[in-house]
Amino acid sequence: QVQLVESGGGLVQAGGSLRLSCAATGRTSRMYAAGWFRQAPGKEREIVASISWYGVKTYLSDPVKGRFTISRDNAKNMVYLQMSSLKPEETAVYYCAGDGTFSVEEKLLPHDYDYWGQGTQVTVSS
Repeated sequence: QVQLVESGGGLVQAGGSLRLSCAATGRTSRMYAAGWFRQAPGKEREIVASISWYGVKTYLSDPVKGRFTISRDNAKNMVYLQMSSLKPEETAVYYCAGDGTFSVEEKLLPHDYDYWGQGTQVTVSS
């Protein structure tokens, strides 16, 4: 089993930046692709970004392209989401997710992932 813990959320003004971190513990050798999702009140959980096992392949959703970056450091069992030019509508709980099944396909849906963190709140004020 893999445990994920997010950190780095908080309150930021519109246009500001935050860096989210996700620490993986446990059987981290069983964690392949990783992703960041977000869920605003009353809305479904949506993909923000994903990254392949060795970080060669990344995906960014259209709303965040050019502003967010996903990265990982497997030696430290960490996954990061660098967010800049944040917008008020991006206020949400951000979740880190890990996939326990190796695949060359992109993992973009919540059900593609086996492990989840508890989430970290990001609030963007206008």
